[in-house]
Amino acid sequence: MGGITLSSAVRNNLNSLQATSQLMSSVQEKLSTGKKVNSALDNPNSFFTAKGLENRASDLSTLLDDMGQSIQTLKAADKGIEAISDLVDSAKAKANQAQQTSSQSERAQYAKEYNELLTQIEDLAKDSGYGGKNLLGGTGNDLSVTFNEDGSSSLSISSVDYSDTTSSTGLNLSDLTEATSGTSTIALNTTATGSAALTGGNLLTDDGDFAAGDVLTFTDANGTEIGTLEVTDTTTVDDLEAAIDAIDGASATLAAGTLTTTSDFKLTISSDGALADTTTDGTDSSFATDSSIDSTLSSLKNAQDTLRAQASTFGTNLSIVESRQDFTKAIINTLEEGAGKLTLADTNEEGANLLALQTQQTLASTSLSLAAQADQNVLRLF
Repeated sequence: MGGITLSSAVRNNLNSLQATSQLMSSVQEKLSTGKKVNSALDNPNSFFTAKGLENRASDLSTLLDDMGQSIQTLKAADKGIEAISDLVDSAKAKANQAQQTSSQSERAQYAKEYNELLTQIEDLAKDSGYGGKNLLGGTGNDLSVTFNEDGSSSLSISSVDYSDTTSSTGLNLSDLTEATSGTSTIALNTTATGSAALTGGNLLTDDGDFAAGDVLTFTDANGTEIGTLEVTDTTTVDDLEAAIDAIDGASATLAAGTLTTTSDFKLTISSDGALADTTTDGTDSSFATDSSIDSTLSSLKNAQDTLRAQASTFGTNLSIVESRQDFTKAIINTLEEGAGKLTLADTNEEGANLLALQTQQTLASTSLSLAAQADQNVLRLF
């Protein structure tokens, strides 16, 4: 274009059109991006300040996601404790039921059901994890929550171990001994050992260890009397066998002069006569005696207190993390708002600017046309 000569008027109008076009391009970019500062060339100070604010907001947004996951982990642990507490209450109910009955068979069944509840408590604790962390799972499950971008503000949440109910640092609930059956024997002979064995229809008094007026007493390990039999001149071996069979969880069989008693618990047969005491050799459940039940109830109360204290601790941690989550959201909004104040365009203003520039462009085009017409007047000379 260096070889083309333009008149002063045309050149001035051309420069005006070019300047207007550049301004329109700038305004259109602001309207399309919504920002008045799109690069460091537009305003270095605002651009880099806004970038720093946006970077911090982005870092905090990542931490915000971690806080949300930590909240879910705490909620999972809290739900686990709530469910475990219900199972502990059920175990307590089993112990109370055992204490309210004198039947050793029922007590043995309650002890078995109690152990099943402890197994469910352990399984439930193992299933209370979230996202690879289980605050009820013990070692290796501690949770750390970071609240700011440089890691200087954080919260450490220690896990507990409820996956093993026997742990002294956990619920400290031991499995109960479950009952096993046992036997004892009474030799029934007409006189001394080696003489003729008694049969079911023979009188008990045919054996020298029994006499009319003797009272046989059947007791359990708790010392509770669960049956008696008074020996008379007409009491037979069958009567003794029937008396034992009438006891819940016990039975008797006679073979070759030996009466064998089988029971689900330790059954003692004693006499105020010559018969020596006999006790079946089985194993009693841990609910056999009232004192052992009282001990179990005490352990359950301690376990419940432990669960409530831990639930309170997790609740406090949850409140802290939720508060920091809300605070972080507010800070992110503040940072993004601040960055926006530095870089965002006023679309209403820019729209008005574009309209004015369009008008200016139209006027400049008209003016350029007029200036060109003035230059064309020289053609009339030819």
